[in-house]
Amino acid sequence: VQLQASGGGAVQAGQSLRLSCASDGNVFRFMTLGWYRQVPGRQRELVAAIDHNSHERYGEFVKGRFTISRDNEKRTVYLQIADLKPDDTAVYYCSHMHTLYGEPFGSWGQGTLVTVSS
Repeated sequence: VQLQASGGGAVQAGQSLRLSCASDGNVFRFMTLGWYRQVPGRQRELVAAIDHNSHERYGEFVKGRFTISRDNEKRTVYLQIADLKPDDTAVYYCSHMHTLYGEPFGSWGQGTLVTVSS
């Protein structure tokens, strides 16, 4: 099952973005998926995850500006980012996860780059 992240871009601080992660899997509605981000030279970190019941989990650094959601009909998971800050600049990846509080697995794919200028 492949995941394709999209929706990144170059934006100014204070703007919003919605990232999308599309799946080609037929059992998407049963999957737990997560958004991670990585800055060069730093470890990849969890941003948010959502399970098949739409329970959500957010990374420790998240302070209300990130919202994860899913559309099972479109087989897509979204990450809405509000009030973007330069520190949000990173490559954002989506991944399958074993459980909501478990580890990611499978290929990371290319990710989508978000660049925030001040």
